[in-house]
Amino acid sequence: MQAVNSSIQNIGKRFNREWIFRNVNLEFAIEDSVAILGGNGSGKSTLLQIISGYLTPSEGIVLWRLDGNEIAVENIHRHVSICAPYMQVYEDLTLKENVEFFCKFKKIRGALSAELFASRIELEKQLDKPLKNFSSGMRQRVKLGLAILAQSDLLLLDEPTSHLDSDAVKWFQKLLEENAGDRIVFIASNSNINEMGSCNSRIEIQNFKT
Repeated sequence: MQAVNSSIQNIGKRFNREWIFRNVNLEFAIEDSVAILGGNGSGKSTLLQIISGYLTPSEGIVLWRLDGNEIAVENIHRHVSICAPYMQVYEDLTLKENVEFFCKFKKIRGALSAELFASRIELEKQLDKPLKNFSSGMRQRVKLGLAILAQSDLLLLDEPTSHLDSDAVKWFQKLLEENAGDRIVFIASNSNINEMGSCNSRIEIQNFKT
């Protein structure tokens, strides 16, 4: 198993003259499952994007290491899978086509076929239907499945239970539990117990406000 760890050193982010957060210093290692908590507009999604390498902090640095070797910023995306409201699936493509397209860029755990993937997200009967005909809850299953079942060292989930009914929440929790032990997991949440219940540590964005 590859050993992944991260060091967040004195990072801060501001938009114009307003600091969203400052002086964030944290350490993470494999098997950590971290809840990033805060209300809407608090900056939790921004912190998640900085951790992923998608955004650059206004100050400070985020270091990622794999087996002791630093991962270059431009290569962090290769180790990350993410499900967030701003990440979109291709609605004109079928579920099968979406999975096959995704696999051109990132491997699926266990080398699952599109058919087996559809079974894991409990949408096997929808395999050949375009996602534009899916409900919001079904599209969220697809996005969560692609993120959680991707072969990645870092899993980022932003309010993952949005659009999910009670049965789908139980499905999400089971799928996450089965695929969380060999990576670092971050979950941005409005303190939703259905999302943060599996986390072994918590970060309150409010603690880093200036």
